[in-house]
Amino acid sequence: MLGALILLVVLYLVNQPILRRFKKAHPYLSVSLMNKLYFFHVLFWLIYYLYATFNASDSKAYYERTTEGDDSWLGIYQTGTKFIDFVAYPFTHSLGFSYEASMLLFAWFGYLGFLYFYLFFKENIKTKLKLWNIEIITLLIFLPNMHFWTASLGKGSLIFLGIGMFTYAMRIPQKRILTLLAGALIVFNIRPHMFLFLGFGAVLGYFTGKEKVPMYQKILVYVAFIGAIALFYDQILAVANINEQEVFSSFDEFATNRAASLSESGSGVDMNSYPLPLKLFTFWYRPLFIDAPGALGLYISLENLFYLFLTLKLWDKDFFKFLKTSTSLVKMSLVIFLTSSVALSFVMSNLGIATRQKSMVMYFLFFVIISFLDFKKRKLLFKRQKLIEQQQALSMQQQ
Repeated sequence: MLGALILLVVLYLVNQPILRRFKKAHPYLSVSLMNKLYFFHVLFWLIYYLYATFNASDSKAYYERTTEGDDSWLGIYQTGTKFIDFVAYPFTHSLGFSYEASMLLFAWFGYLGFLYFYLFFKENIKTKLKLWNIEIITLLIFLPNMHFWTASLGKGSLIFLGIGMFTYAMRIPQKRILTLLAGALIVFNIRPHMFLFLGFGAVLGYFTGKEKVPMYQKILVYVAFIGAIALFYDQILAVANINEQEVFSSFDEFATNRAASLSESGSGVDMNSYPLPLKLFTFWYRPLFIDAPGALGLYISLENLFYLFLTLKLWDKDFFKFLKTSTSLVKMSLVIFLTSSVALSFVMSNLGIATRQKSMVMYFLFFVIISFLDFKKRKLLFKRQKLIEQQQALSMQQQ
């Protein structure tokens, strides 16, 4: 544990030049808030460590495999679960990181993911939106359940970083190409199918957003995405052992078998017979108190209720008008959220695993929601300004 505490201080010091660099590019970045976020995330590293001490955790298997194996580092590279071994190996096997320190290192990856999502939100939201007198963006990056599943040695923290990097870079991809590629590669190596959703959403958003994009840039993005799919087609299908001749029937079989296997690992719900809307509701918002497994489930239910409360903000006659004229990033986020949710809801038959998996996609929904609230607030401010101008004009005429 002493090594982990030393690493905690070292990572805090490493954060400072990173934050200063981002502060220079993004003046709205609050360094003090990000430092508080770091220690908040570290708290969940400790909580997850205590949780893993008394419960089964994949983090233990990752650590044991990478410390006991005699294979060469490059020799263990694979996409999927083994990629976590590949990333952890230099630290656990070569540098001798303890289990606690390895957990903290991956928790730091998760923290960087929050940093990228914070920048993404702040860069694209024009007004300061508040809820209960707290800025909504601040509320969103401090959601405890999101931190719990991104604070340990495993897929959750690293893929969250990759998704955050990719999303942040899509604001101006030509200037953030290295961040974009790094994020895409991380996601592809951990979950190739999630890479597919990101690419599909990015292309669709890029083509349908309100921004005027030169045709050559659209063609370049389209060709790059198609090229990546063609290049990594076998790896993407191999994740589910899908035969390219029977893609749809194989996916249906895979989804059924996967859901059945997941339901055997506790806190299971039989979603196989659910209609799609109920599958999605279950994936996004359950457990909701009545089906909460234990004390942790009760807290998760409270956070899910908050998700549901935010989602109801979209139940507005102006939403489709907003969506029609929205930016490519809004449309990208909505497409990624919906496509990945549909796919994941078909294989999630376990509330615990669903709760962990949805941490990959919920921030895309949150971005759509706060973008719509931003649109509504700017519309209201514009009406108020016009009213003030009319009153001033009328007053001048009367004088």
